[in-house]
Amino acid sequence: MSTRTIDLNADLGESFGAYTIGNDAAILDVVSSANVACGFHGGDPEVMASTFATAKKKGIAVGAHPGFPDLWGFGRRVMPFTPAQIERLIAYQIGAAQALARYAGHRIGHVKPHGALGNLTEQDPDVAQAIINAVRAVDPALPITAIALSHLERLGREQGMTIFSEIFADRAYTEDGKLVSRKEPGAVLHDPDFAADRIVRMVRANAVETRSGKMLPVQIDTICVHGDNEESVQIAQMVRSRLEENGIPLKALT
Repeated sequence: MSTRTIDLNADLGESFGAYTIGNDAAILDVVSSANVACGFHGGDPEVMASTFATAKKKGIAVGAHPGFPDLWGFGRRVMPFTPAQIERLIAYQIGAAQALARYAGHRIGHVKPHGALGNLTEQDPDVAQAIINAVRAVDPALPITAIALSHLERLGREQGMTIFSEIFADRAYTEDGKLVSRKEPGAVLHDPDFAADRIVRMVRANAVETRSGKMLPVQIDTICVHGDNEESVQIAQMVRSRLEENGIPLKALT
């Protein structure tokens, strides 16, 4: 009988210029895959090349993490782009990630939309379709990491794309299985023990746990820890430890 494995990912490479965000080196010692910013919400060519090279050295899979062109707001503000413009924004950033990954001797293995752009895929099927269109145009075999229960997850599977369904270790869920808005208190989890115990419950049940404790069935392929939270490293370490204690080792998705 085969042992279940799971991917643990983090959003990294979000520093830019003289500004350092997160502790990427430490998190890359814990996770099995990394989503690397492509220069629009964070990141720059130096940070991208360095992050891909470090991930390659540590044996960590990497993906493109495209977002809105919003350095000031870290990509967490909705911006008024049309679906067609979003397609080109995504395609542009995938291309940058593929080039810098190849430069560093690595390869892009998935695409995961960042921040407000990713959150829109829970609510707006047109945005979800734009992301699918962009990925399909650049490389139809490239997997997409999609928030569980989102339009992106549903539409991608219906259209034959490879979809990795994602849950979050450090984000709270509403009663209908969507991510709680960061504008609300308690949207971001900071207690590593609580986050890790909740993840084990969710993975065992193949479900997301809402704020009330209700479990909503989902497919779970990968778990995200955000790299820009102060507790990111501790949460990632605790999640990995608790999963392994429960017989669920980490393995990057391919």
